[in-house]
Amino acid sequence: MTWRPRSREGEGHASLPLDARQGFLLSRLDGTLDIPTLASLMGLEEPELEGMLTNLVALGAVEPGPDAGPRASIQDPPVEHAEGEEDAPTAAALAATHRQLFERRLHPQPVDERVAQARVAVEPELSAFCFDPTAEVVRAVLENPRVGSLHARLIAAHHRTSAGLEALGGRTAFTNDGGVRRSLLQNPLLPVGLYRRLWSTRRLLEQYLVATSRDAPEQVRAMARDLLRASFTQRTGEEKAELIFTTEGRCLASLVGLTLDGHATALLCRRTYVSTLLIQNIARWSAAPPQLIAHLRRQDAVKRNAPLRQLLERHPNAS
Repeated sequence: MTWRPRSREGEGHASLPLDARQGFLLSRLDGTLDIPTLASLMGLEEPELEGMLTNLVALGAVEPGPDAGPRASIQDPPVEHAEGEEDAPTAAALAATHRQLFERRLHPQPVDERVAQARVAVEPELSAFCFDPTAEVVRAVLENPRVGSLHARLIAAHHRTSAGLEALGGRTAFTNDGGVRRSLLQNPLLPVGLYRRLWSTRRLLEQYLVATSRDAPEQVRAMARDLLRASFTQRTGEEKAELIFTTEGRCLASLVGLTLDGHATALLCRRTYVSTLLIQNIARWSAAPPQLIAHLRRQDAVKRNAPLRQLLERHPNAS
């Protein structure tokens, strides 16, 4: 049976030790979304999402699914990291060691020598060369036959030239790696062109998550907001309606000045609205179509709530 996770009602989630991603995931668990859909919404691989769900089940925030979990019960051993991927403290310690090796032994050498060595380097020098600030050396690292996803993640996280990051972006095998993509999003020097190439084909929900991510620097969030606005005008009505409904209208703050097409409007007008937040966000969006405003005013949740009724009545498209 397909598991559609649901948060436990009545639990004091605010008191749980949750990070931002866990909190956002928990807010989406209403029992209607399956694992693949949630993974797409969060921009994660399914195994990583399942690990997060297992932790939320163990904390008592989520109702256990079939067999008490996604693929393992909460009594099972912790989910192991993907092959070659360390936990955060171990990865940080290794990165510090490799950076120290580069700064003490490799950086003093001329650039030409570093380029030549990087093409044939083995560990630990190969990982150390990933910290080189010169784009030519990074290109040489990527030409090394021993280079792998761990080296790509180091470059994505720590390199600070557009040319070097563009060279990494030209390797599809690496940019398809979830760890590389996350590291790129946290890099303040991520080039606009590279971000657009990697994320322009992704769903609006994924683009919105980048635009609102606390892990991404403001420069990257600004790029994500610009791409979200450009993509919104080109996507299907189904995807636009999904974005608005799933984010409870939070996305509309980034869509000021844009409009909805007739198909998206029709899909939103078929919905039943019970979320006060969603109704408020639509009512505060000046571009909300007259048909949608009229539909909201007929909802039971609005009829029982005088402030909501007044908010919708004051909307410029209210008839």
